[in-house]
Amino acid sequence: MNNAIFSFKRPQNEAILQYEQNSKERDLLKKELDRQSNLQIEIPIIIGGKEIKTGKTGNVVMPHNHAHVLATYHQAGEKEVQMGIEAALKAKKEWESISWIERSSIMLRAAELLSKKYRYLIVAATMLGQDKSVYQAEIDAACEVIDYLRYNVYFASKIYNEQPESEFEQLNRMEYRALEGFVFTVTPFNFTAIASNLNMSVVLMGNTTIWKPATTSLLSSYYLMQVFKEAGLPDGVINFVPGSGAMIGKEVLKHKDLAGIHFTGSNATFNSLWRSVSDNLNNYVSYPKLVGETGGKDFIFVHQSANPIEVATAITRGAFEYQGQKCSAASRAYIPKSLWEATKKHLQEQVAQIKVGDVSDFSNFMNAVIDEKAFDNIMSYIELAKKSDSCEIITGGTGDKSVGYFIQPTIILTKDPHFVTMEEEIFGPVMTIFVYEDNDFEQTLELCNKTSPYALTGAIFSNDKYAMVKACKVLRYAAGNFYINDKPTGAMVGLQPFGGSRASGTNDKAGGNMNLLRWVSPRTIKETFMPAQDFKYPYMEE
Repeated sequence: MNNAIFSFKRPQNEAILQYEQNSKERDLLKKELDRQSNLQIEIPIIIGGKEIKTGKTGNVVMPHNHAHVLATYHQAGEKEVQMGIEAALKAKKEWESISWIERSSIMLRAAELLSKKYRYLIVAATMLGQDKSVYQAEIDAACEVIDYLRYNVYFASKIYNEQPESEFEQLNRMEYRALEGFVFTVTPFNFTAIASNLNMSVVLMGNTTIWKPATTSLLSSYYLMQVFKEAGLPDGVINFVPGSGAMIGKEVLKHKDLAGIHFTGSNATFNSLWRSVSDNLNNYVSYPKLVGETGGKDFIFVHQSANPIEVATAITRGAFEYQGQKCSAASRAYIPKSLWEATKKHLQEQVAQIKVGDVSDFSNFMNAVIDEKAFDNIMSYIELAKKSDSCEIITGGTGDKSVGYFIQPTIILTKDPHFVTMEEEIFGPVMTIFVYEDNDFEQTLELCNKTSPYALTGAIFSNDKYAMVKACKVLRYAAGNFYINDKPTGAMVGLQPFGGSRASGTNDKAGGNMNLLRWVSPRTIKETFMPAQDFKYPYMEE
């Protein structure tokens, strides 16, 4: 095909629709929400482009109305996992050999389809199946999915254009090979964008995948598969395999051709995958690439020079958007005593205005947590705080799962900076605040740095430049994404590549070219034009 050298311009981030009253997009989305609410679809396994129905099924429900079934899905067994691996390896032979321009065109077409033709489909599915508000679903399922697809093509073009220097007598080249084998992708419930990117970033670089989607986000994941197919993705490049994570993982991890794992989820699950890979190292053709983002205990640290209303707003948005079910959600804060009363007043005023309820009511700022297991876990932390002499609940503290899994936005004030809700990831609408003496700024920075095993996101609020610089230095390894005078959530593809270290993962920065580099195995090629004909070197002459 066209042998021109092709270069992609840096894209613009997808514009966020606001869904204001009487707007066209609001009307269209409402109609799509109604349409999907009145459907009950069947979600098959998809292997090598073929739909497979095992008869072993489960239900996809609305978290805000768990009696309402949106879909039934078929679960894979060991047979289907092996079929998926075979399909991925078969498809890879042709997929890795075609021009990266052809792979890129599929990514860009998928982005256009989601931007225009299927925007309301994917936003509505994310709202109903994952209980995101209209704004949270728009920035995730539409904008971020689209941004990943477009930006990854741009980043790939930069990678492929990076070539070594050559002298007159030789030609040096770098070949960016796909990995040798297949990649296992394990995606979480909380971001449709992550479900898309964990697969599409990998396949863009010439790989094929076995995709284990989260059960609680199957609706949007299934629609993504349909969009990818319409965009021209060949059969078998992504194999959609819902089912038991433990069973699928066991089958995949023992296969000799496992080339990598692209994962977002819990620290415990990633550790288990890593251990299993270690146990199987002698079986593999190559060392698998392990890329994981595993959660956080994200902080907001406040200096006495900060503005209380700005701090309160960052806490309200950072902790309670999408019910705190983001690995970047703010869940602990350190506030100086001199600012506490003013900050507390603003916080309580703001939280009092938060409505919690059905996603179809756009006036609700918060909706339901994802399922009963999450509800019970989050409420157990709140109950611990209620029983503790060192804690006071200043907002929320209640939940109701009779119809949907609703938890009120909860703020815990603690005297103990090592109370369990200051240290452990809760993944719900719970913020714990420790008030420190103004003179203890530096000591409290050290406390913040050492309190949590995670190091994903964090923020400093300060109008004192020296204090801000000090915080940035002390907290250098406490957050892979560090925010100054902003909430620690909302990283944008291409602008703030995302990832953290310590117990938060491998920090391979999704939304940048570093992540894409993990999915290639470079080969250096040197061609010599006039090979030597004498083994002797000049220094050997008498």
